Amino acid sequence: MKEKKNLKSPRQREKKNPVNETGEEIFEKVVSINRCAKAAKGGRKFSFSALIVSGNYKGKVGYGFGKANEMSYALSKASNSSRKDFQKISIVNGTIPHEVKAHFSGAKVLLKPASPGTGIIAGGGMRAVCEAVGIKDVLGKSLGSNNPINVVKATLQALQSLRLAKEVFETRGIQR
Repeated sequence: MKEKKNLKSPRQREKKNPVNETGEEIFEKVVSINRCAKAAKGGRKFSFSALIVSGNYKGKVGYGFGKANEMSYALSKASNSSRKDFQKISIVNGTIPHEVKAHFSGAKVLLKPASPGTGIIAGGGMRAVCEAVGIKDVLGKSLGSNNPINVVKATLQALQSLRLAKEVFETRGIQR
């Protein structure tokens, strides 16, 4: 009788997250996949677009948007694009230092710090960005447009505008 080496089905097997140049593990989350149709002579022609958020759980995050005629190519383009330009985000004890609002196009975002144990109370693209950065406790509200691309960009803009108290004191020349 033959023994099975791996008893788990392909879906149950753990996937290894990609690794960047420095050897850090990168978290990737697919935020949205969109199918687009174009009327052509022989019928409809479909194409796909994908939005992926990636981060290292330690304060760096990036997003990528890819378009292709096949979904797998769109996902790989978005994945490669998301790893190219990571942005540094200020985090204090697993949450953000202060309340922040931002908007991009029609999407408006509100993020508030939360006490330990609260978790990430945000949805869609906001949740993916917060998880990828490494924020464990935050309250978020998406106002205005719910377009996933604009919500992700607004969330990143809000997180980039965060400043630690130490940084503010240094820029103002206050000794503390």
